[in-house]
Amino acid sequence: MPHLFFSTRRSCSWLLALVLFSFPLPAQTTGKGAVPADNLSFRPNDPLNRTAFDHFYNLDYDPAVQEFDQVLQRHPQDPFAINHFLAAVLFRELYRMGSLNTGEYANDSFIHAAHRAADPKVKEQIKSLVERALQIEEKRLGENPKDVDALYARGATRAQFATYTAMVERAWFSALRNAVGARRDHEHVLQLAPADTQAKLIVGTHNYVMGSLPLALRAGVIMLGIGGNKEKGFQYLRECAQGTGETSTDAKILLVLFLRREHRYQEALPIVRELIQGYPHNVLMALEEGNLLRADGHNQDAAAVYRKVWQTGREGHYAGLHYEIAALSLGDLLRSQRDYSGAVAAYEQVSEVTPSDPEILQKATLGAGEMYDVLHQRDQALKKYQAVIAIDAKTPQAEMAQKHTQDAFRGD
Repeated sequence: MPHLFFSTRRSCSWLLALVLFSFPLPAQTTGKGAVPADNLSFRPNDPLNRTAFDHFYNLDYDPAVQEFDQVLQRHPQDPFAINHFLAAVLFRELYRMGSLNTGEYANDSFIHAAHRAADPKVKEQIKSLVERALQIEEKRLGENPKDVDALYARGATRAQFATYTAMVERAWFSALRNAVGARRDHEHVLQLAPADTQAKLIVGTHNYVMGSLPLALRAGVIMLGIGGNKEKGFQYLRECAQGTGETSTDAKILLVLFLRREHRYQEALPIVRELIQGYPHNVLMALEEGNLLRADGHNQDAAAVYRKVWQTGREGHYAGLHYEIAALSLGDLLRSQRDYSGAVAAYEQVSEVTPSDPEILQKATLGAGEMYDVLHQRDQALKKYQAVIAIDAKTPQAEMAQKHTQDAFRGD
């Protein structure tokens, strides 16, 4: 039975990776020699697309949604216009849910991470847009099975729906079907138009993920017709990143993510730093530089990055974005170095942001309580644990805080 190949916890992590990375996260990256944003081409050929994509990659989702909607109104039968609007709506909701924390994707913690529920109205809007795009794409392919643009667009629609069903619905096997369909559409594109580097984004991603599977699982998925090669995946993503298509930035994002998973931090850092220049309001990119430095053992440099992001946010540079993640990250870093007083101070900063993301605030408040316990300030610790429970009593953080009210935290 095919489902037996995905029966272990580890295999489920790679299954979700395959699904999720079918369509990348607008968060962090770029490399030396990268194509400037002004030289990228977008479809349809509407001047507002460039502005909309700039807002999109700067995490300024509200204007991006509005602008992509305006483009769609001018090009109602263009599946690329529908897909762009769909992407903006989808990732705005994923950001609101707290599902775009890049640190979770450096390992397998993103599988079990609990986030806020999706808005039912947005879920219906996403499904409606997917259906609308597929109707147009299927009609064109029915008239001409070798319509390269329609094949590419259908692959992109399927990839986004795979991301939605995985991240929002948690329907893994439905998501897998769409992810595999996206790959096959874009493999067909490359057969018909080998020079179309944009199609190498999804194909390259799938090659990396499948090529990274444990040997036994790799044999299983090959039997299902889903093979892969890790180095081919990197090659395709680099070619896509160096191209002039609209997936160039997405390919760089994925390169950073995969290089980080491979512990190739020094290769990822220059990519992140150049994208920070290209998208200076994207706080997730700025934070990723610190995350990479910390992962590579450069703790002092990482702390400096987190402090810079925090200060820049306080100055209004990341308006509407959750730059308080920088304080939480700094607290975690100082805690790992046993600078408990410094960690408390960092964790306490999160509450200075109004409104703070409840998830981030709860994690920081729990961290502060634990540090107060280590510093033998039990009264302060208890106040923090009670505050954690008050934020949301149903989370793992609240459960841990409840335990700490009975037994003081002793240390990591």
